[in-house]
Amino acid sequence: REQLRIVGSSTVFPFVAAAAEQFGRQGKFRTPIVEATGTGGGIKLFCDGVGDRFPDMVNASREIKDSERMRCAKNGIKDITELKLGFDGIVLANIRDSAAFSLTRKSLFLALAREIPRNGVLIKNPYLRWNEIDPELPSFPIQVYGPPPSSGTRDAFVELVMEAGCRQVPEMKLLFSNENELKLACSMMREDGAFVEAGEDDNLIVQKLINNSQALGVFGYSFLESNAAQVKANLVDGVMPGYNAIESGNYHIARSLYIYIKNAHLTKVKGLREFVAELASDAATGDDGYLVMKGLLPLNGTEHESMKRLAAEMH
Repeated sequence: REQLRIVGSSTVFPFVAAAAEQFGRQGKFRTPIVEATGTGGGIKLFCDGVGDRFPDMVNASREIKDSERMRCAKNGIKDITELKLGFDGIVLANIRDSAAFSLTRKSLFLALAREIPRNGVLIKNPYLRWNEIDPELPSFPIQVYGPPPSSGTRDAFVELVMEAGCRQVPEMKLLFSNENELKLACSMMREDGAFVEAGEDDNLIVQKLINNSQALGVFGYSFLESNAAQVKANLVDGVMPGYNAIESGNYHIARSLYIYIKNAHLTKVKGLREFVAELASDAATGDDGYLVMKGLLPLNGTEHESMKRLAAEMH
């Protein structure tokens, strides 16, 4: 192939797409094709095999799972390079002129879990309005638009919000002595309309928020920044998401963004090595890089230099 094919995370998509355009403008190689398939869907395509029919690279808003690496290996993909691109927060947003929410991970779990504990047993989630969980919250109906299970943002939300909030409910830990059973119970989302899977396209979530001023939406901080004229973030555990809060770890709902490269394609597809070097360059992902200007939160200096070395040493 004369043109790189890249799939994966809708959160990482705008950054890698911008780098692809910049790369194409340099005139040495064709502009890579970048598709937003969701992290899980992208990794599945990436792991389907080696050769022209299969993607060269996958963007991910979470780390690749051991089960996915095993699937890759089973299909002959044993050599994969992981590059950390930067990081991002996950926000609970609503339209700008709507009420401000002061949420906690515990209140989010109680609002969105399929089942919650009551008198020593799990019952179907009975909460219909936010103020039934916390009288300080608005009396709006509980309605949250978020990503589907194929999304890395969904995986991160389940781990960083649902599981963390669940562990703050003492009765949950009393009900489950087995760690895996507890994690499963913590991760089950409501299916009664309170949580609505709105697809991989974050623009669709913004549209739904515009049409429903009482709803919340789940997406990345970088996407919030690019839509700041229409939507605003809300406090979680008393902290407003922002660059300093996310970088310092004070804002708890944050994750790293990754790219994974199929090393077997480095010598088969023109420009793969060079495009990875572009992504890791100071011009793209350094403190003042053009991807940082687009909303990517950069790695610290040491980690960025490490990624640049890794990109340069790929073989």
